[in-house]
Amino acid sequence: MTVHFEVAEGVGTIRLDRPPMNALDIAVQDRLKELAEEAGDRDDVRAVVLHGGEKVFAAGADIKEMRTMDHAAMVVRSKALQDSFTAVARIPKPVVAAVTGYALGGGCELALCADYRIAAEDAKLGQPEILLGLIPGAGGTQRLARLIGPSRAKDLIFTGRQVKAPEALALGLVDRVVPAGEVYAQAYAWAARLAKGPSLALRAAKEAVDTGLETDIDSGLALERTWFAGLFATEDKERGMRSFIEEGPGKAKFV
Repeated sequence: MTVHFEVAEGVGTIRLDRPPMNALDIAVQDRLKELAEEAGDRDDVRAVVLHGGEKVFAAGADIKEMRTMDHAAMVVRSKALQDSFTAVARIPKPVVAAVTGYALGGGCELALCADYRIAAEDAKLGQPEILLGLIPGAGGTQRLARLIGPSRAKDLIFTGRQVKAPEALALGLVDRVVPAGEVYAQAYAWAARLAKGPSLALRAAKEAVDTGLETDIDSGLALERTWFAGLFATEDKERGMRSFIEEGPGKAKFV
C-alpha cells in the first residue's frame, strides 16, 4: 500500500509511503479518499495525523503520470482528485499535518486540508504548478486564499516559489515550527490531547468554523446557534459542567 492507516489511543495516523518523494499519483489519491472516509466513520478514531514520514511530506503530483493525460482525461480525473482531498478536509474530527521536508503542489494542498499544521525547521512549502504552465488543481487556489488571504496566496501561486518554514509561519501557512526530529511526536501529542476531548463538540466546532467561512455571517451564526443548543442534549455537556462546578475547569473526563 502507498498510504497506511494506524490507530493508537484514539489517534489515527494516515501516512504516505511512496518513496522517494511521496508523489501523489492516482493510486495515492484514491487511497487517501478511502482512508479519510474510514477515519471519519470509525468510533475508535477521535483525531487524525497526516504524515509523510521523517524525510518528506509530499513533493507534489506524479508529473510523469500526469503528462500522459490529455484534456478529456483530466476533465474526468480532476473531480476525483479534488474529491480525494475534500474527503480529508471533511474528516469530522481534528486533523493535524506533520510536515517534514517538502510539501509542494499537491503536498501543500494536502497539508491545507488539515485543521492545524506543524512543520519541521527545514520544511519547504509552495504551489509550483505555474512553472508547469498550470494552476493548483486540488484546492490550492481556494484553501490557500482562505487560509493566508488572497494577495499572499496569489504571490505564492503566481511565482511558484517555495517558502521555508520561518516564512511559512509568518504567512500563517503553518502554525508551529519545530526541530525536524520532533514533528510527528508534536503532531501526535496535539491529536492525542484532542482525542480525549468531547468528540461531538469538537465535530460541531469544526463544522461551524469551516461552513461559516463559506457563507454569510448570519447563516454562520444560525449554524453556530443550532450546534450550541444541540450540545445541551449530550452526556459530554453534563460531564463537562458537573466537573467544572465540582473540580474546577479543565478536569472533565469525556467518553
